[in-house]
Amino acid sequence: MKAIARGNIYWKITMNSRISRFILALVICAFSLAANAGNVDDDLRQAAKLHKGGETNQAISLWKQWADKGNADAAYNLAVIHQYGDGVTLDYGKAMQWYRVAADQGDKISQFQIGLMYQTGQGVVANEEEAHRWFTAHRKHHMHHLHTPQMAAWREQARALLDDRDHREQVAASRKNSDQVLAELKQRAGMGAEKPTATAALVSDTLIR
Repeated sequence: MKAIARGNIYWKITMNSRISRFILALVICAFSLAANAGNVDDDLRQAAKLHKGGETNQAISLWKQWADKGNADAAYNLAVIHQYGDGVTLDYGKAMQWYRVAADQGDKISQFQIGLMYQTGQGVVANEEEAHRWFTAHRKHHMHHLHTPQMAAWREQARALLDDRDHREQVAASRKNSDQVLAELKQRAGMGAEKPTATAALVSDTLIR
C-alpha cells in the first residue's frame, strides 16, 4: 500500500508539474500575442499619421511589414491608396493584389471591393459572375440560389455604391468645367488667371484604417 501511495504521489506531482508548465506556456503565449497586437495597433496608427502628413513612403513601409505577416488592415490600406492614387501612383493592379491579401484573411470589405472592381472593370476585365462570387464570398453558406433575398439585397448595395461613386465623379467634373469657364471669362475680361485653390478632400482619407 505504501508503494502504491508513493506511486500515486509521484504521478500527482508529475501531472501537477506538467499542468503548471502548460499553464505557464499559455500565459507566455497570451502575453506575446497581446504585445504583438499592441505593436500592430501602434504601427497602424503611426502609419496613418505618416500618410496624412504626406510621408506616404514611410507609411507604406509599415503597412507592408504587417501585410506580409497576414494583417488584413495593413493590406487593405495599401490597396486603398493604390486604388485612389492617394500619395502613390494610381495602380489598380496593386490595389487588386493587396485587396486579395486582405480578402484571404477574411476581410469582408476587401472581398466586396474586389467584387466592385470586377463589376466595373477597374484594372480587370469586367466579369459580372466573378463580381457576384466576390460579393458573396463570405456568405456562401447562406446562399442556395442566385435570386435569394440576401443576394438581391447585396446586389442593391453594390448598385448604391456605384451610383454614389458616379455622382461624386459627376460633381467633380461639373466643378472642373465651372472653374474652366470662370477662368476663361476672367481672362477675356483681362483679370488674369488666378491660382486654383488646392483641395485635399480625397475619398480615401476616410477609408484608411
